Amino acid sequence: MLDFIRIACIVPEVQVGNPLKNTGDICAWLDRAEEAGSDLVLLPELAITGYTCGDLFLQETLLHSAEEGLKTVAGYTEKYPALTVVVGVPLRLGGLLYNCAAVISAGCIRGIVPKTYLAGEMGESRWFAPASKLLVTNIRCAGQEVPIGSDLLFSLADGTIFGVEICEDLWRPVSPSARLVAAGAEVILNLSASNELVGKRARRQELVCSQSAANCCTYVLVSAGYTESTQDTVFSGHSVVAEKGRILKENEHLLDAGYMMVCDSDLGKLRYLRQKNGYAGVAAQPCRVVECGDAPRSDGSLYELNKLPFVPKTWDVRQARCREVFEIQVRGLAQRLKTVGSNAVIGVSGGLDSTLALLVAVEAMAVLGRPASDVHGITMPCFGTTNRTYQNALTLMEKLGITVKEIPIRDAVKVHFADIGQDIEKFDATYENAQARERTQVLMDYAGIHKGIVVGTGDLSELALGWCTYNGDHMSMYGVNASVPKTLIRFVIETLAEDARFASAREVLLDILDTPISPELLPPDAQGKIAQQTEDLVGPYALHDFFIYCAVRYGFSPKKIYALACRAFADMFDSATVKKWLVVFYRRFFSQQFKRSCMPDGPKVGMVSFSPRTDWHMPSDGCGKLWIEEAESL
Repeated sequence: MLDFIRIACIVPEVQVGNPLKNTGDICAWLDRAEEAGSDLVLLPELAITGYTCGDLFLQETLLHSAEEGLKTVAGYTEKYPALTVVVGVPLRLGGLLYNCAAVISAGCIRGIVPKTYLAGEMGESRWFAPASKLLVTNIRCAGQEVPIGSDLLFSLADGTIFGVEICEDLWRPVSPSARLVAAGAEVILNLSASNELVGKRARRQELVCSQSAANCCTYVLVSAGYTESTQDTVFSGHSVVAEKGRILKENEHLLDAGYMMVCDSDLGKLRYLRQKNGYAGVAAQPCRVVECGDAPRSDGSLYELNKLPFVPKTWDVRQARCREVFEIQVRGLAQRLKTVGSNAVIGVSGGLDSTLALLVAVEAMAVLGRPASDVHGITMPCFGTTNRTYQNALTLMEKLGITVKEIPIRDAVKVHFADIGQDIEKFDATYENAQARERTQVLMDYAGIHKGIVVGTGDLSELALGWCTYNGDHMSMYGVNASVPKTLIRFVIETLAEDARFASAREVLLDILDTPISPELLPPDAQGKIAQQTEDLVGPYALHDFFIYCAVRYGFSPKKIYALACRAFADMFDSATVKKWLVVFYRRFFSQQFKRSCMPDGPKVGMVSFSPRTDWHMPSDGCGKLWIEEAESL
């Protein structure tokens, strides 16, 4: 079970006052919804009769025909047991008329939800009574005994719960959906008849997004189309689906009708966030839950995936995100430097991580009104240093105007190897770790002499994989990149390379961006180029960042992550490659927690962080057997 649900939004071309014609059209659309593999089908407010019937709503002929139409739609769903349909219809109960939503599946009317708030500007109170006037909890409708009320929730066979509200209910300060969500609703369906006015579409988008964000739910609105009566107003036919504050899909045209829009929503995301943050189960008053329909069958194939989930797709949003990340990093470091009254000491390798950390340190000094020379950059060439990264490190420091120091560590490491009996030709973990720890020792002791703190360069992706030397590059006094993933760091530097503040360093920044990612702990090849490329050893960071995002941000299972990754990276990796690196990810993620349990302070910039103090509470001895075995079985 991948926890997706497929929602079809249908806006028929209604003929006002003709339920027979409208019902036939609705049934024809249900055929198409079934072909699309839909789970939930939502139609507009009063779709069986049309919303703009006016005083015709008081006519017995129309009301009788509407109920017959409802019976027809219900009967039609009998051949599509996987469809749950929600359609608007006027119903007369106890001498009063109600604007209702009927929930239908497998030939049965499962429940009726009356509108809570009537639209004053549309004069609805002339014909309809609000839900508060209802005195019964069950009625006989279209030959069936049916529960009725604004307190109804509907549960699919797998436990997926949805609630229903109608148009104006969304526009009120306290909407019925707030109660429904508090009682457990994961999806809210809104049958609407919203007239189009200048700027109103944007307002609907805003309301739907904010409601879905505040309630951590999927919110679906479908509005009556332009084939309603245009005597005094024109209706929009607006359909919009939002998931936790993000629009998944909406119809293209400002005024629309005669269409179906289908999209998938990922309920797994919502369930994890609700479980983590306690959204549901806090209703002041209980709701009645009605069993309704089969389990969702969607495989999520219509759900848009971003293979770089930490990186916005569009240029303008990405630029804004990168600047925001940088500003948070800068302010965090500036406050730490101000508090301890120190200089900044940083090891500069010519790679991506140390480059970003250096830019942050330089700007932090500017924020504090201090010169860039209060940043001490140290390059520490050793066995794996290439001329390209060495020159880039020196050039970058010079262009930024910081205090530059070169401290070769080859001889010190050789002495250390002799002390511990390490063969200098044995390129094992000790060979690599000794260099990382020597660099950290130099930085720490240099900082002590020059009244500085060591600024860490390691990023979120490295922390997830434990791709850092314990008490080596793992340690610092403030890790500015600790919650920035590797895939995003590249784009932050790319953005800063175009920033006027770093114009003098633009050329070298672009060359650093073009350099392969490497820890440079093994000797270069015969041509003096980087021989040890990180992604050949630990796996592509694009894949690992995708795994991190899915596993930590939303708690997805290995099975679901694998399925999503195979689809997102279909143009880059085959399924065997995805599986290989997913197994590596889980093995490293669990075995390397001890490094994250004592990681230094650092600013949180996004929704994923491994700080053991505020975000990621995982035992260092946690067993990853279940996750690894599931990944291996794929």
